[in-house]
Amino acid sequence: MKHSILLTNDDGVSSVGIWAAYEALSEIADVTIVAPATQQSAVGRSISIFEPIRANRIMVNGVPAYAVAGKPTDAVIIGLYALNLSPDLVVSGVNIGENLSFESIMTSGTVGAALEASNQGTKGIAFSLHVEDQGDKFDDPRHHGQSFEPAKKVVRDVVSRVLSQGFCPDADVINVNIPSEITGGYEVTRLARKLFTTGVEQRLDPRGRPYYWINGPLIDDAEEGTDVHAIRKGNVSITPITLDCTAFAACDEFRRMFVPP
Repeated sequence: MKHSILLTNDDGVSSVGIWAAYEALSEIADVTIVAPATQQSAVGRSISIFEPIRANRIMVNGVPAYAVAGKPTDAVIIGLYALNLSPDLVVSGVNIGENLSFESIMTSGTVGAALEASNQGTKGIAFSLHVEDQGDKFDDPRHHGQSFEPAKKVVRDVVSRVLSQGFCPDADVINVNIPSEITGGYEVTRLARKLFTTGVEQRLDPRGRPYYWINGPLIDDAEEGTDVHAIRKGNVSITPITLDCTAFAACDEFRRMFVPP
């Protein structure tokens, strides 16, 4: 009896990345695609609570899928509670572009969907593919020049291992980042602190009024053991993530500050 997987993403239901993941997983599991109808990158775990959400059953490449007019977290919630899916696992991706460091996972819709799934009781795995040209992240996700064949092998292998051996109870999400060219193997990593050097570019509109672009180059590398460094070495980064953001190491200091002896 096959396992069942809810497959989602943040690049949209028509993205080449989600269909690469579908091809990788459909032979080993019953896969249902429930994903945003349109591009929803960098929305994190935002959720639609002030407007209704529509979910339309569509056909893509002869395969049924659900296009959700909302965020990646909305797609997960609709799949679990409106479509009454009971998957063994939620897979999010393959995202076009890496999701590395504290900085990225806090804003990533791909990781956000996996976090939401785990928060709702079904463990999640997020897959992202590094791209050399950062402009590729902003092109039409339905078409992409980079081959997804190596990524498909990673998706299938990682998910197969998790389904056969079980999801570690001490982790809530597995964040998998795949280099654009795999030259090494798997590396279990921790999150780097940053991925970008944040900047703001000011421009003027035709009426002379300023507007702004948030921008900044990628950080070239990070310390050994981090997800950023693993990708730079050509390794597939495997980072276990927990939903609990409590800073346990700081608790004693705050007790001294706020709790009288």
